[in-house]
Amino acid sequence: MHRRQLLAALPGALALPALAAEPRVLIHVPQANLASLDPVWTTAVVTRNAAHLLFETLYGRDEALNPQPQMVEGHRVEDGARRWTMRLREGLRFHSSEPVLARDCVASLRRWMVRDPIGQTIAARLDALEAPDDRTLVWRLNKPFASLPYALAKTQPSPVIMPERVARTEPYKQVTEITGSGPFRWVAEEYVPGSRAIFARFDGYRPREEPASHAAGGYRVKLDRVEWRIIPDAATAANALINGEVDWVDQPLPDLLPRLRRARGVTVGALDQYGTFGALRPNHLHGATANPAIRRAMMAAIDQVEVMTAVMGEDRSLYRAPVGYFLPGTPSASEAGMEAVRARRSPAEIRRMLSEAGYAGERILLMHPTDQTFYDAMSSVAAAAWRAVGLNIDDQAMDWGTVVQRRTSMEPLERGGWSIFPAGYPAAEYRDPVFASNLRGNGRGAWFGWPEDAEMEAMRDRWMDSTDEAELRRLDGAIQARAFETVPFIPLGQYLPPAAWRSSLKGLLKGPVPVFWNVEKG
Repeated sequence: MHRRQLLAALPGALALPALAAEPRVLIHVPQANLASLDPVWTTAVVTRNAAHLLFETLYGRDEALNPQPQMVEGHRVEDGARRWTMRLREGLRFHSSEPVLARDCVASLRRWMVRDPIGQTIAARLDALEAPDDRTLVWRLNKPFASLPYALAKTQPSPVIMPERVARTEPYKQVTEITGSGPFRWVAEEYVPGSRAIFARFDGYRPREEPASHAAGGYRVKLDRVEWRIIPDAATAANALINGEVDWVDQPLPDLLPRLRRARGVTVGALDQYGTFGALRPNHLHGATANPAIRRAMMAAIDQVEVMTAVMGEDRSLYRAPVGYFLPGTPSASEAGMEAVRARRSPAEIRRMLSEAGYAGERILLMHPTDQTFYDAMSSVAAAAWRAVGLNIDDQAMDWGTVVQRRTSMEPLERGGWSIFPAGYPAAEYRDPVFASNLRGNGRGAWFGWPEDAEMEAMRDRWMDSTDEAELRRLDGAIQARAFETVPFIPLGQYLPPAAWRSSLKGLLKGPVPVFWNVEKG
């Protein structure tokens, strides 16, 4: 069902139990079905959001994205930023009642470093990560990495801390035990896949003393339970919020925002001020999309404004387009290569680009998640644009869970592989070339799609090692120009979806991830 069709469904409501009326139970509608609880194994946004209830990281980012000590008391830096010593704060316990020990952190971080592009960067500079005692971690690097606290506060994939026995799980397999040290614990016996997920307050949690600022400071829980209701139909979710059957809808359909704003007892607001980069991620290993010239033609066929209008509607305040490969307004944002997304080429020009690239009608399989409103809109616009210039698009409808599973396949199309899929990248991570992880060109170590680009990797390394601002800005431009040439992903625009909640909720915190501490029901 597409965005505009959903409007017709609004009068019909889903009968939901009135748990939202209970003062210490918060009913939340996440933006997708929760299919995995391992934030190292998957980068799914819904898993990232759930992980913030269940797990902690050594550092947390505040509302301004500055890293602050979270599980650690702080750190000491020595030997020209090559030796970092971190000490765990007192009172940390897992949901199993075991104390959190430094060796748990070492095992968890080693698993994360295998999967995360930033973790891989740290691993390449790491001589040793040690736990000399139960509360101390020591990093010994062969090259300085000044952004270590910022990296350890990452949200996706998240360097969460698990018990050592769990963290020993092979990084490319999901963990089966959900035990963290966060302010909520997982209620496995009440989990109904595709329907609901329950998080109960962890009574053994000891928050920091500082006031909460997004994922930094004291996580003071003022609720007994958080219940996630999976409601795929956006109109039904909006109606449930208006009727007081749920308390908070993470990402309401943009077409429904006017009705929600008019509804009594409902507040609509922007909690995530950074939003998401819409993207199409091609397969760089197999088929037509392995050809960079074909990828450039596919990018040329896309009008970012058209995509963002389909995603967010006519309100230009809800998106920015066209955008390049870095977050607008940050020092790394550049004009280099922007003509690739600003210039509107005719279908004849794009057909000529495809012919010169050697395209001969090969099938291009688009994984099209129809249960994700934003990704559905991105896929629909892209498929139509590509067909209009003669691309043989196999537009396969599927749910998001299937996309998440299938995108891990490195097989060619004839053996169950894929060509391209839509994605949403946390825009806050695209502040510079180090953290813009999907610009990585490290082949099979990269995120799904696996681009290999030694020149991009070399420029990224030079950026990390430079302390000269002029050189950094030059490299920003060179990296973006290279990205427009090789197309690790097709940028679609930056969208800023607001949330909607019952006005009786107090204490919601701003930041890239919806968090449930500091929140109370009036």
